[in-house]
Amino acid sequence: MQVSILGCGWLGLPLAKSLIEKGFSVNGSTTSVEKIPILESFVINPFLINLDVSSLAQSRDKNAIEKFLQNSKILIINIPPKLRRDSVASLGMTFVEKIENLIPFIEKSSVKKVIFVSSTSVYGEIALENAQGEKNSITEKILPNPDTESGKQLLEVEKILQSNTHFKTTIVRFGGLIGNDRHPIYFLAGRKNIENPEAPINLIHLEDCIGIIHEILRYAQNDNLVLNAVAPFHPSRKKFYSEKAIELNLPLPEFEEKNKVAGKIISSEKVETVLNYKFQKPSL
Repeated sequence: MQVSILGCGWLGLPLAKSLIEKGFSVNGSTTSVEKIPILESFVINPFLINLDVSSLAQSRDKNAIEKFLQNSKILIINIPPKLRRDSVASLGMTFVEKIENLIPFIEKSSVKKVIFVSSTSVYGEIALENAQGEKNSITEKILPNPDTESGKQLLEVEKILQSNTHFKTTIVRFGGLIGNDRHPIYFLAGRKNIENPEAPINLIHLEDCIGIIHEILRYAQNDNLVLNAVAPFHPSRKKFYSEKAIELNLPLPEFEEKNKVAGKIISSEKVETVLNYKFQKPSL
């Protein structure tokens, strides 16, 4: 079977490699000319694709997108909004506009199923405890209420994709992504006055991101699924990052203890039950 992966970056590239190992043929996109030979070296069919073009249907990228999708039954959209704070000024097209650019090509292609890599940021900030003093557990039944521009645009794209009748869309909302070369502690080490020390972490390891996408591909039903994907491990930020700093011999982060506690515990129970998925890195 052939799969097209839009965005062969930190997650998309190892995902493509793992799919090829499982016998899939993979078309992979990048926005960098320099990355084409890297994709080729892993037997990924490379495509240079830029969605940030207002007249995409008339641009030179048109043929590349059509060929990128040709003969694929499944499209995995794995490109981030790349927004900072709450401003989209001077950043060119919005993330929503880029996906809207892409949709007519999907509709005319052989693609029957889309997997959209979203984020738990669509839920926004939530009080750590409810009125009864119980920890708030966020399931897919909770109505998203994003408070960042990137979260708002991710949610809008989710709605656009799942409302399209030309294909089925599964949304997978990953928590913070970590792996051997990527961990928040490298950014937090030695920093002072870090907010919300008692807020729970909601992270997921690269191996589980790939494993969950594999299970989505295996899932026989064509329902428009929405899935949270976060490791079932939620110590406080202070505890987790302090222990990780000690483990890696990094300067300890310092937290602002007086700040009001906010945060959320993301539940991945649906991934475990519907997909029958068992986390490979449950304790990160």
